[in-house]
Amino acid sequence: MSESTDFCVFCAILDGELPANFVYEDDDVVSIMDINPVTPGHLLVLPRRHLPDLVDLDDEIAAHMMNVARRIAAAHRVQDPTIEGINLYLADGPVAGQEVAHAHIHVIPRRRGDGFRLSISRYDPPTREELAATAERVSAALG
Repeated sequence: MSESTDFCVFCAILDGELPANFVYEDDDVVSIMDINPVTPGHLLVLPRRHLPDLVDLDDEIAAHMMNVARRIAAAHRVQDPTIEGINLYLADGPVAGQEVAHAHIHVIPRRRGDGFRLSISRYDPPTREELAATAERVSAALG
């Protein structure tokens, strides 16, 4: 599975070199239980191919990963009525919190008082002109 010479824990799992508990598998995407969960039932959705970052995913794989994550989130709520919500989380790059350089979506079941928090520190809001300039640059980069 691994297309890189660097070690990737997810590729090692997919190559059968490391154990994992699989929740879902198809030709392109798998879902495994997270061995360091932030809440009970935390799992991951990842492509079979070694695709390190969000920008490496083509539209089809990205959409398929999100659809699998959505389906798993729904199944989680059906099988456990104590789950009151779900966070889907994708960290792209180390500065964003990505710990394994293999794109993956976290599916994190939530229960009131579970202790999991996303901490946000806001900065001074941009001016309308700064928003417009950023919107123009991103729009231009889209093509």
